Amino acid sequence: MTNGTTIQPFERGDMFAGATLLNDPKDDHAGPGRILQYDGNLEPKGVLWLRGTTHLVGGLTFGPDGNLWAFDSNSHSVVRVSPEGLQLPKIDFPPRSFSNVNFGPDGSLYLGEHLVGDKITLPPERPLKTTLSKVPGTAQFGFGHVYKCDRRGNLIKEYATATNGGMPGFLGVTSATLAPDGKTLVYVSELGGHVYRYDLEADRQLPDLVTFDPASGDRSITVRYGPDGRLFFVRANFRTGFVLQILNSGGTVQKSYELADKGWASIGPSIDPKFVFLGNFFTGTIGKFDLGKGEIVAKAETGVQRSLAGLAQYPGRAA
Repeated sequence: MTNGTTIQPFERGDMFAGATLLNDPKDDHAGPGRILQYDGNLEPKGVLWLRGTTHLVGGLTFGPDGNLWAFDSNSHSVVRVSPEGLQLPKIDFPPRSFSNVNFGPDGSLYLGEHLVGDKITLPPERPLKTTLSKVPGTAQFGFGHVYKCDRRGNLIKEYATATNGGMPGFLGVTSATLAPDGKTLVYVSELGGHVYRYDLEADRQLPDLVTFDPASGDRSITVRYGPDGRLFFVRANFRTGFVLQILNSGGTVQKSYELADKGWASIGPSIDPKFVFLGNFFTGTIGKFDLGKGEIVAKAETGVQRSLAGLAQYPGRAA
C-alpha cells in the first residue's frame, strides 16, 4: 500500500515510529506496514506506507549512512528508508525473524533474531492471536541468535546467543544494543528475567548485566544505548508498574523513573541528552520524556493499540 504516503525528506531531530495499521480480523499482528514521521516535539509531519511487509513493523534505528532501518520479523522483511523518504531496494539477508540491527565499527551488521524455539507457552485463556513464521525447512520459529552480515546480506558469522523465550516461550533477541566499546552486545528476551551480554569479538557469552529473581515479578522489556553512551532500560512489573532506568556498565541503576502507565516497550534515544523518547505498545502513545524533570513533556498518538514497535530520531547526515 503506497497511496497516502506523505513522508517528507528527513530533517535533523525528526522522530519516526513503526505503527502498523492492524486491520486483519483473523490476525491481531497483521496489517499494512507504515512508518510515521514527527518533528522533534512530536508534531505530525508525514507517513510512509511500506512495501513487502505483512505484520508488525518495529526495531527502528538509523545507520551510519543516515538510512532508517526497520523490521517485520514475521515476514522476514528488512526495510530501509533513505533520508529522502524513499523505501530502498530489498537486501537478501538470511531468512530469519530479525527485529533489530547494530552497526559494527568495521561496517558489519549485527542482526538479532526475534524468535526462538518451536513452542508457545501462553496459558489457554490467553491464546496467541497470530501465526508465527518458521525458519525455512525447519519446525523452528527461530534460534534466538545474532547474525553478522555484510551490507550485501551475506552471512559472515552466527553467534549462539543465550535467550530464554520470555513469558510466551518464543521470544529470542528482541532488542539489542552495541556498547561503546564496539564489541559487547547488550540484549534482552522481552518479558524474560535477564539483561544479557555477549562478547562479539571473542564469540562468548558474558555474565548477565542484570538477572531478576523470578519471584520478584520483574521483567526485561527493552534496552538501548544513547548517543552519549548511557544505557537506557525499561523494566516491567505487572503488579507494581513500569520503570525507565539508566544503568552503568556493571548493571547498577544510576537513575530510575517510575512511569505513569503500563505498556512502555520502545526506547528512542534522543540527539538531545536531556530527553529520551518512549513508546507505549498498549496505547500507541509516544512520549518525549524529560530526564531532568522526570516526566513526559510532549505526546503523540499513533491511533492504533498494540502496534507501536519502534522509535528512532534522525541525527542528520554525517559531516
